[in-house]
Amino acid sequence: MSGFHAIRDLSLGRRDAEAALVPKGSIGGRALITVVAIMTFLSSLAAGGAVLVVQSSQDWRAAISREATVQIRPSPSRNMEADIKAVLKTLDATPGVTEIRTLSKSDSDRLLEPWLGQGVNLEEIPVPRMIVLKTSATPRVDFAKLRDAIATAAPNATLDDHRLWSQRLATMANTFVVIALVILALLVTAMGLAVSFATRGAMAGNREIIEVLHFVGASDGFISRQFQQRFLMLGLRGAVLGAGCAAFIFFLASIASRRMIATPSGDQIEALFGSFAIGWVGYAAIATIAALSAAFSGQTSRMVVYRKLRSLT
Repeated sequence: MSGFHAIRDLSLGRRDAEAALVPKGSIGGRALITVVAIMTFLSSLAAGGAVLVVQSSQDWRAAISREATVQIRPSPSRNMEADIKAVLKTLDATPGVTEIRTLSKSDSDRLLEPWLGQGVNLEEIPVPRMIVLKTSATPRVDFAKLRDAIATAAPNATLDDHRLWSQRLATMANTFVVIALVILALLVTAMGLAVSFATRGAMAGNREIIEVLHFVGASDGFISRQFQQRFLMLGLRGAVLGAGCAAFIFFLASIASRRMIATPSGDQIEALFGSFAIGWVGYAAIATIAALSAAFSGQTSRMVVYRKLRSLT
């Protein structure tokens, strides 16, 4: 009679019918919440990391695009100071150049210390002199024209507009985004397999009731919806837990980076990642991943149940 009452309750769509068809307090359900939480947590970390790298790359490229350098190589047949003055005169006459700074010989020597070390006598080494210039967004500097003008003023001078570095930064950021997408795809696949196995386990535990419902005329859509609703709630609980932990970690990281400002390690972190804050874009990406994880769990469960029921026909 208990089986008959369960079937009757299921056909009437009562709440305890769902409990009979898909047990709510099962160990499998708790394990699935943990799996979804872990997958969502890792996916959120990958997404937040990708957002962080892309934002930092944009800041780096924006800073690099507003700066250029002129390198003047020593030549026995030319006067270095005269070449510097000629280049400075050319830069002063160039629209869009907002700031010019000439590095002294001692400044140029210090730039070589990380590679040559301290205490090296550079008097007999032809160390180039550097001129750093900053540009404005409008009017934009015509670097091709400026490069020709500098070559005319000082043949031993070369202009570097940092375009190569900007392209490398863009390539690095795009590569990281691709890696993050691959990681997301692998995690989604693993989550789908976990939900599929959990659904099959739940169906196996209630096989007799499902088969009776199916053969007495209950629609496949009705039965599959019971599983979809149950696994949607399980996935939602796991997704909120995982996404919340990931968002909390990024929040703590941003606070820690701000407190480490003006320290050697803090300066390095700030140089690489800014304030280590993913901003509203990153948190929106984490929230989107949580919602998609829950929806994916429910939809995967429904598809597994529907295909199994179709095989019983």
